[in-house]
Amino acid sequence: MPILPTISTFFIVLSAVFVAIGWRFIAKGEAVKHKKAMITAAVSATLFFIIYVSRTIFVGNTSFGGPEDLKIYYTVFLVFHIILATTGAIFGIVTLALAFKRNIRVHRKVGPITSVIWFFTAITGVAVYLLLYILYEGGETTSLIKAILGT
Repeated sequence: MPILPTISTFFIVLSAVFVAIGWRFIAKGEAVKHKKAMITAAVSATLFFIIYVSRTIFVGNTSFGGPEDLKIYYTVFLVFHIILATTGAIFGIVTLALAFKRNIRVHRKVGPITSVIWFFTAITGVAVYLLLYILYEGGETTSLIKAILGT
């Protein structure tokens, strides 16, 4: 299943690209195109999340396989990324809900903050991917199911 991290990373990058496109559309006053781009970004982020959670449950997460002296730096970076991703997801859901409820006044205030958080989430997500699968050989992988059942 080594292709799954690549596919999920693709979807998170795609979501950030569509957020940027959506931001450009709204800056040009093209609200309908903005809405379509942002919905596409949300769908891409959701596909990332489904792949990530499925992989975590059934295959597992890959531990850092790089040099031991870099492990602490990787771990701190990973925690930062997880905090960003969680914050970005919450902000994203709130921002989408505000838009769908037509609370555009608040949506306009929260949207740019959400976008910036999401850009940093995507960038740090790609960095995690590169550190786990490209720059260094990944460490052990244990599925959540195996960890729970002790098999």
